[in-house]
Amino acid sequence: MYIAILGRQPALGTAELERVFGGHNVSPLAPQVVNIDTDNFDVQRFGGVLKAGKVIAEVNRNDWHQISQKIIQHYSDEWSSFGGKITLGISAYNLRVNARDVQKVGIVLKQKLKKSGVSLRLIPNSDLALSTATSHHNKLGLSANKVELMIVAGTNGKAIIAESTGSQNITAYAKRDQGRPKRDAFVGMLPPKLAQIMINLAALPNDADHQATILDPFCGTGVVLQEAVLMGYAAYGTDLSVKMIDYSHENLQWLDDSFRKQFKVRLHPGDAMTTKWQQPIDAVVGETYLGQPFSAPPSPAKLEEVVKNCNYIITEFLRNLGSQVKPGTPVCIAVPAWRDKDGRFTHLPLIATIARYGYRPHEFMNVSQNDLLYFREDQIVARELLVLTKVD
Repeated sequence: MYIAILGRQPALGTAELERVFGGHNVSPLAPQVVNIDTDNFDVQRFGGVLKAGKVIAEVNRNDWHQISQKIIQHYSDEWSSFGGKITLGISAYNLRVNARDVQKVGIVLKQKLKKSGVSLRLIPNSDLALSTATSHHNKLGLSANKVELMIVAGTNGKAIIAESTGSQNITAYAKRDQGRPKRDAFVGMLPPKLAQIMINLAALPNDADHQATILDPFCGTGVVLQEAVLMGYAAYGTDLSVKMIDYSHENLQWLDDSFRKQFKVRLHPGDAMTTKWQQPIDAVVGETYLGQPFSAPPSPAKLEEVVKNCNYIITEFLRNLGSQVKPGTPVCIAVPAWRDKDGRFTHLPLIATIARYGYRPHEFMNVSQNDLLYFREDQIVARELLVLTKVD
């Protein structure tokens, strides 16, 4: 059993985990925390997961004194003959305690271990939980002597204690995002972690007998293609702009040089509304046309114009795609949704009639498709993720 600490938009992480492990194996534990019933969990595979931990104990009562005593007793015994120095971080989620109480557990444990001749370095923290950056830079969860304990109070009145198995590699994400030779702010810059989420939402198995191919019909500078090949898939990208195809090619060459391994990639220009794609296509993942960017909510007339234009392009794309992929093909696309000054969203009309074009929305157990929105607080145009399956 594992727990996952989710990002600032936890519905995305929950949906991502559901698609990989199955909805019945993922259950909410607390705000931004879920349980995953699995024997193995690689945090680096999931763009929506900040930290992961293996469950080591469950406390029947959500009582801090009982929780802290269990931690101190367990680890003072567990580490009493540990060779070398231990680095320890402690994070608490959904608990009615203060940061000083959390740190005190580590201080008491440090004093007890000192009597046994064991050295422990406690990572200081003024918040209840360590930041992802702190966990990452201290390499917590990556070796036996670098430990982060994560204590989560569940909504069922119980508390779980888990040992971290790693945190999101923000250094690697930054390199894959900002280190690429070709970037273009005008066409949008899909974050690598969002591309990773979208690929996982396609729920495409990759076995030894068949390397699945992911098509991105709006490949831009190649972020989805980049993340797809790093996850072991073959990648196929097309774009209306020859310039974007050149950018994708250069970025993927940089990736090949950086990782010193061969990736299977196809690239060629093509209008997503009319292109005839090469086969095989095992899944479709991509960010569609999002329309023009806005720094403030547009006027009703302007919004109507932009919505109509985007809806037409994406509808024609879905019609074209539907005539070329076989039933059962998973599709995850990012489409635009526009936020007004009150935080309400205007959605594409095609979403309400998606079955008309030959697609079935995926039904999640713990979240709704309506919750799958990715945006920053200052953004007007959000990315709405549609998780679909091609039907007959």
